Amino acid sequence: MAHALFIAAAYGIAALGLIVLTLYLIADNRAQRRALAELEARGVRRRSEGRGA
Repeated sequence: MAHALFIAAAYGIAALGLIVLTLYLIADNRAQRRALAELEARGVRRRSEGRGA
């Protein structure tokens, strides 16, 4: 029981880190989608778009 505070703090810090990382990834995904949409609106196409499978 003496280490309960340390263990709870470690879990809390780990959970906070995962939450921050998840929020960062969501924000980055949205930014990349916006950038891609802007490029496509300007007529820039993907290199792989014209190739056959």
